[in-house]
Amino acid sequence: MITSVLVANRGEIACRIFRTCRELGIRTVAVHSDADDTALHTRVADQAVRLPGAAPADTYLRGDLVVKAALAAGADAVHPGYGFLSENADFARAVLDAGLTWIGPPPEAIEAMASKTRAKQLMGLAPLTEVTEADLPVLVKAAAGGGGRGMRVVRRLDELEAALEGARAEATSAFGDGEVFIEPYVEDGRHVEVQILADTHGTVWALGTRDCSLQRRHQKVI
Repeated sequence: MITSVLVANRGEIACRIFRTCRELGIRTVAVHSDADDTALHTRVADQAVRLPGAAPADTYLRGDLVVKAALAAGADAVHPGYGFLSENADFARAVLDAGLTWIGPPPEAIEAMASKTRAKQLMGLAPLTEVTEADLPVLVKAAAGGGGRGMRVVRRLDELEAALEGARAEATSAFGDGEVFIEPYVEDGRHVEVQILADTHGTVWALGTRDCSLQRRHQKVI
């Protein structure tokens, strides 16, 4: 029985999880960097724990600090939200090893699917290793990324190296992992997703399709 949940995230996603927890009568714990000291998610949670520092790499991406915060606050479960450490199998294992409940996919599933390069290999889709004029335009994309971070569209070969460097730097800052890959960029394509939900008993639901084509800077608007 879960009685207290720490959300290893910030902003809207943390607030949404806290709202659901309140409806279920579950105590909530927020974590925050110094820069987010007075952010909304810290004010709506039942308790807030400081992660010393301002940059994500020193705070929200420090799984060891998040686990310590959960134990110190007396939480018995950790919800990663999305982004940050949500697709980090080592973080999921650290939560479980600390005797806490991990609200998310098992580490093995995260390991298989968290890296977009590994996921594509499992599906038989190999990223481009060499780019020629005939391949353009291409998309440089962060392997551990999401939310439009670590992505660059390349339309000229002489722009490729700078795009790789920029995407690596942004991916390292946002996800703690600078691995990137290159794939063909589909102009004017539709972005259609199928949401999958599964439980620990082997039941899997497909929650229908959604058209995410309306985007700004590779982030979904609707």
